[in-house]
Amino acid sequence: MTTTVDRQAPPAGRDSGPGRGRRGLFHIPERVRRGGLPYLLLLPALFFELIVHVIPMVLGVVMSFKELTQLYIRHWWGAPWTGAGNYRVAVRFDAPIGRALLDSFLVTCAFTVLAVGLCWLLGTTAAILMQDRFRGRGVLRAVFLTPYALPLYASVIVWAFMFQHDNGLVNHVLHDQLGVTGKPSFWLIGDNSFFSLLVVSVWRNWPFAFLCVMAGLQNVPRELYEASAIDGAGIWQQIRLITMPSLRSINQVLVLVLFLWTFNDFATPYVLFGRSAPAAGDLISVHIYSASFVTWNFGAGSAMSVLMLLFLSLVTAGYLLVTNRTRRNRA
Repeated sequence: MTTTVDRQAPPAGRDSGPGRGRRGLFHIPERVRRGGLPYLLLLPALFFELIVHVIPMVLGVVMSFKELTQLYIRHWWGAPWTGAGNYRVAVRFDAPIGRALLDSFLVTCAFTVLAVGLCWLLGTTAAILMQDRFRGRGVLRAVFLTPYALPLYASVIVWAFMFQHDNGLVNHVLHDQLGVTGKPSFWLIGDNSFFSLLVVSVWRNWPFAFLCVMAGLQNVPRELYEASAIDGAGIWQQIRLITMPSLRSINQVLVLVLFLWTFNDFATPYVLFGRSAPAAGDLISVHIYSASFVTWNFGAGSAMSVLMLLFLSLVTAGYLLVTNRTRRNRA
């Protein structure tokens, strides 16, 4: 007698293969799950980047095409369109507004070149000197990084007090103690405001250059210096032939970052001079702020901001193009 065992067929829509579990209605393939996880983790950062940077930038571009003055602040979306009128006013250098913007742009360029050059020079020099081991090196490194660690507003306010005409520390040392100047100088007005702003900016930013270069020097093998010393190379030859070529990639990024930070710096001149900076210290960031929030012409201020964005984008693209081409030629 033969016994037949009926096997129940698997229900429709359910996988019955070995090793296959039950799938939901919305099944996501394993390959997509693994490949999409990094993008999923980036979503919060992309969301906040959109809220904090992208949307305000788009709104700023829209505002630059509007006649947005204090009459339309409450209903700024209903302000009349001017097309490229704000841009024509900003680049008309024979008119007062355009000439003032051009002067501020030239002051900013001169300030940026000097500040970035001095920051890089001081940071690189200090990092090279801190490479050799000696007693107190760790303490000295910490002291060098102090300006970068201090809160910006607190440190700039202290410098503003030191630059005071009557009871400032700078005039007390230069005039009363050393007798370098014939009379106390005005450091926060006139032409001296440029040098006071330069001193504060370099004092704040050069530790960042020092930190980057010092980190880069950790990857340079000490055997290269020892072998070059045996071959008779001096300190300057070692710096020129070993140190600087080894820091080329770091310096390319460092100079670009310092340039963008310095050119866009708003907090330092604003805290040092207030809302109305003198002509010699009128950086373009403060100038755009005055055009927007002092004269209440947000359309013109937005147009100036867009022009500055275009300038920085072109400079950055040209710098990266030149440095990358130089790197490929050397390789």
